[in-house]
Amino acid sequence: MERLVAQIERSFADVENELADPTVLSDHQRLAEVGRTHRRLQTANDLAKRWRVASQLVADAEGGLESETDAEVRAYLLDELESARADLPVIEEELRVAMLEHDPADDRNVIIELRGGTGGEEASLFAADLFKMLTGYADRLGYKHQVLTSDATDSGGLKDVAFEITGDGAYSAFKWESGVHRVQRVPATETQGRIHTSTATVAVLPEAEEVEVSIEQKDLKIDVYRATGPGGQSVNTTDSAVRITHLPTGVVVACQDERSQLQNRERAMKILRARIYEAERERLAAEQAATRKSQIGTGSRSEKIRTYNYPQSRITDHRIKFTSHDFEQVMLGALEPFTSALQSDWNRQQLEEAASGNDDG
Repeated sequence: MERLVAQIERSFADVENELADPTVLSDHQRLAEVGRTHRRLQTANDLAKRWRVASQLVADAEGGLESETDAEVRAYLLDELESARADLPVIEEELRVAMLEHDPADDRNVIIELRGGTGGEEASLFAADLFKMLTGYADRLGYKHQVLTSDATDSGGLKDVAFEITGDGAYSAFKWESGVHRVQRVPATETQGRIHTSTATVAVLPEAEEVEVSIEQKDLKIDVYRATGPGGQSVNTTDSAVRITHLPTGVVVACQDERSQLQNRERAMKILRARIYEAERERLAAEQAATRKSQIGTGSRSEKIRTYNYPQSRITDHRIKFTSHDFEQVMLGALEPFTSALQSDWNRQQLEEAASGNDDG
């Protein structure tokens, strides 16, 4: 543990020096990266200080007990020793968690793509409920959100919607939502009172910078057309809607929410970059997974991750068998218990894997 603590102290000192470096301060992108690293290491450095204090208390108490004969002083030293010895394992566990391998995407903004799945109109209505839940969660965390493109139904549902959430750590908070969400409830149109099962898919994509994803103009097929609303009626008299096809990958993004063709194109390119960036991340992760143990799900859009049972007011996350009965609050965005439980289970698996690797070595 001494070696880990010393490593943390050195790394934090190096980052503090970088933040004082004029060349870093003048480079906005580099400054943002160093700032994120500093915030991440701040927690570990604070824990390292606590470990130093607790370790010193143990050493001082043990040393005092060797020479002290006064009963009252010895009782005090024994209390100090017991307290410090109890604190150390807790601090050490928190230190190991703080220094687990960090996903570089965790600090990024995200683009979330939400689509109604099986279940027809009921699936679109459920997708609208999930949109309200996810944007509610963003509001609770103090993040900003903006719809990039959407396709609504006449009844107020959403066939699909893509929206951006911006704020430090947005991806770390929302990455657990990627996958298939399933709902069990009696639709408003159901006259026999039967429970129907529908689904919606959520894809959480870390936002990519232009410099990170190189997209050649020659690789793009761009079509423009008139925007349409629910039912297919024309809502615009100009060809403002944009459909962009990335020819090498076949990825297609359409955007028609803005009246300006330029704005729709910018939004479509933002989504396209995020999709291509995430596809590359998934490819690299698949390569690494071949030599790793399986972890909490895959984040795949085809993986059923959570069930929302309306009649029983129960929401269950299947990846960690975690259930909440605080149904109304969760649907309004109170996702913290799920995020916390998923992160804790991920940490546990990572620590077990690290321990297993050390044993093998």
